[in-house]
Amino acid sequence: MIRIGQGYDVHQLVEDRDLWICGIKIPHTHGLSGHSDADVAIHALCDAILGALALGDIGKHFPDTDPRYKGIDSKILLSHVMKLVNDKGYRLGNCDITICAEAPKFRPYIDRMRETLADVMGVSADQVSVKATTTEKLGFTGRREGIASMAVCLLTKCNP
Repeated sequence: MIRIGQGYDVHQLVEDRDLWICGIKIPHTHGLSGHSDADVAIHALCDAILGALALGDIGKHFPDTDPRYKGIDSKILLSHVMKLVNDKGYRLGNCDITICAEAPKFRPYIDRMRETLADVMGVSADQVSVKATTTEKLGFTGRREGIASMAVCLLTKCNP
């Protein structure tokens, strides 16, 4: 049995915040605003995985009204979501993340992002795809007001 899920997240770019994407700190003039570290890519990935399991969304599991999650490293959230995958008897087949931003350029960090996510999820890096694109200066991402991310995943049922 297989299950697929898709997720989407967006956060506003602001001054005086670090930029965390796919679990790594990226040098940039702005960071993302949010209750946690605002890692938009991990949040989209968590939503994709939770969706595949029909367990709701990241806001249900880690509400921004809960002080326990204030400033939390999103890798901790992803680790918890992967525990849910295992508890339900599934494993990750693969995941694919797209980051939408005009700046910074993510290509130099892609391999490290994939390795970081794979390590957190307990899978091989060849099961994790990360891509980045611009919106050709259109919309809020094009105006550099925020960063968006989309993710899809495939989960497979473990053999009993």
